[in-house]
Amino acid sequence: MSKKVDTIGARIRYWRMRRNGMTQAVLAGLAGVSQPYISQVESGRKTVDRRSTLVAVASALQVTVADLLGQGTEPGCPARESAAECVPAIWSTLIEIEDGERRPATCTTEELAAEIARSDRLRTGSHYPAMARLLPGLLLDAAAVGGVALVQVAYHASTCLRHLGYRHLALNAARVAVTAAEQAEDPAWIGASRFAYAQSLPIESAPLAARAADRSLAALQAGAADERVRQMLGQLHLSAALTSTVSGRADVARDHLNEAVREAATLGDPPDGAGFNGCGFGPTNVKLWEMSIAAEQGEGGRVIELSRTVRPQVLAASIRQQSYWLDLGRALAETGRRDDEALAAFVRAEQAAPAPFALNPLAQDAVVAMAQRAKRRAIPDELTQLAGRMGISLAT
Repeated sequence: MSKKVDTIGARIRYWRMRRNGMTQAVLAGLAGVSQPYISQVESGRKTVDRRSTLVAVASALQVTVADLLGQGTEPGCPARESAAECVPAIWSTLIEIEDGERRPATCTTEELAAEIARSDRLRTGSHYPAMARLLPGLLLDAAAVGGVALVQVAYHASTCLRHLGYRHLALNAARVAVTAAEQAEDPAWIGASRFAYAQSLPIESAPLAARAADRSLAALQAGAADERVRQMLGQLHLSAALTSTVSGRADVARDHLNEAVREAATLGDPPDGAGFNGCGFGPTNVKLWEMSIAAEQGEGGRVIELSRTVRPQVLAASIRQQSYWLDLGRALAETGRRDDEALAAFVRAEQAAPAPFALNPLAQDAVVAMAQRAKRRAIPDELTQLAGRMGISLAT
């Protein structure tokens, strides 16, 4: 059933009014933006296009970025609701594993490997609700075995929970993965688990995430002869580049991005489109991260320019293909003059990874903003249909 969506702007207004009727001008001053900008965001005519702006506004309102995004809390989306039923069991299982409790395995080693491969296929296809249903039992069986099996499944859990909007639980899963990887003494999986940890930290912790990536990079240098480790070094450089950008450290971000470019040039794109742990590290993935960094810098024109040099379909992970179309669509929509092209890009993003696209607050806001602009004419049927599939009603 469709609902009248609570946009990021609507949540900003809600929290602003809760702060003793704080005015838009006061909020703008505290957040370092203009009052007209706050007005446009609250009315849904404009989207928040930078993570750093979300952090600044959330800080001014004394709430979390998750509060503004409505992550993990809002009803109405079938994808979230089907997964939400499994989240308490996943949480309980993670607590049990972190406390050191272990149950006997309910399957053979071969059966466990087959279930991990199944989970990995679901991750590649961004079928996160189906993954969520699989994870409680799979985590318990992987914990009984320990080693790399537990690292893999905890990594899967962290990825799944983060994309479903349960970032705090994703962080728990990442910690389980880091501990298991360090116990297994496998440098490549240590790199992968630490990448999951950095990705799971809240947006407000971007400086911490950048420092965590730096420490991981230093720790992995000794194993750089291993191609798997090199791929994870590249991913950690990309993570540090984005989080440094969010933190306003453009020079540091550029250094990390340059290192990732250099590493990718020597490795090339993985022949199977996946590479170690499905990370897909190579020149194509670096370009996708460059697009996200340009979006964070408010350089929509640069995003569009970069998009012309990327073929996202060479990567196996559908979430990376979605990233391309979502960043491009948001950049096109932000111009206010290319909504037809933006809509086509959003449809491609949805086709690549339907569940995470429907759950993405930035995608929801962009769709609502496009509908607001179209009202003086007529909302295209395709936009209305896309909104409906996202659980959004565009009816006034």
